[in-house]
Amino acid sequence: MSHDRRHPPTEPEQYYPRQESARSRRTDLRERPSSRSSDAYAPQFDGGPPWDGASPQDGPPRDGGPYRDAAPRQPGPRAQRRAARRRAQMRRRRVLALAVLVILVGSVAGLLLRSPSSPTETAAGPSAPGPAPSASVSAKAAAAPDPSGATTATVESTGVPETGPGTFAYAGGTGKVLGTAGTLRKYQIAVEDESGQNAAAFATAVEKILGDSRSWIAGGKTKFQRVPKGSSHEFVIYLATPATSEKMCAAGGLHTERYTSCRISGQVIINLARWLTAIPDYNAPLDVYQAYAINHEVGHQLGLYHEACPGRGQTAPVMQQQTYGLKGCVANSWPYIDGKRYTGPPIP
Repeated sequence: MSHDRRHPPTEPEQYYPRQESARSRRTDLRERPSSRSSDAYAPQFDGGPPWDGASPQDGPPRDGGPYRDAAPRQPGPRAQRRAARRRAQMRRRRVLALAVLVILVGSVAGLLLRSPSSPTETAAGPSAPGPAPSASVSAKAAAAPDPSGATTATVESTGVPETGPGTFAYAGGTGKVLGTAGTLRKYQIAVEDESGQNAAAFATAVEKILGDSRSWIAGGKTKFQRVPKGSSHEFVIYLATPATSEKMCAAGGLHTERYTSCRISGQVIINLARWLTAIPDYNAPLDVYQAYAINHEVGHQLGLYHEACPGRGQTAPVMQQQTYGLKGCVANSWPYIDGKRYTGPPIP
């Protein structure tokens, strides 16, 4: 067989499958009808609508986020113990802070309300000279200032002179012996000049107190007798203004802050302001406090020390520092009650 050179021979026709392009496949898919619904893969719920794309209530969302309504994670035992320890520490800190606050408030209140420091016995200070004794007046006059008194002394708001010249007038004459048995103890009476008080009146008031059957003579171990200036004596009972009494007590090592009376060796020093006004909340007449002041300081002269209140509502011992408050006890002037020595717990 001859062939035309212009038309070369061809291979037998073979069948090759049709190669579809990606574009034709996409077109074919769009045109091809779907055999299942578009919601075939949507989750279905019994009796509920089809899934709307949101996360179900009991499962996580599709993006892996947290459960929408899942219960909070509970801490383990170790975490719970740490939390309990932290709470206990916070409670302890609050209690400690409260305690410190209470202590600070109490300390400040104590400093504001603190009375002057209490006196103790020390060596005697110098004796104070004075002019000749003045005329005698009634004992009642010792409880009120003399209108013709101080001209140069400083006067407190209560009408009591705060300061004086530091010189003293002595009660003249010799008093009767007080008591029937025991050691005779002689004393002198001196009142500061320009204090508005009279030495003889003060002497009468003191004799009445020391001669009472409830005073120190009731024990049968002590007798008292007042003697004039210049006579042999064991001690002097002074009535001095607050400023002078502070100086006299300080000479013996005591600091009364011009408030209390004191006793140093050979000297019983009665604060004029306390003698005339007593103390707040004493809840007893003035003469009761005056008898207490004399018996208390003379008790120190006899060698006795301070005692405490035995209990709320009970009678205060005369050696209790009643000037600093009764501490729940009832005011009392006397060392002997119903013929018996009345005491309280000793203060070390």
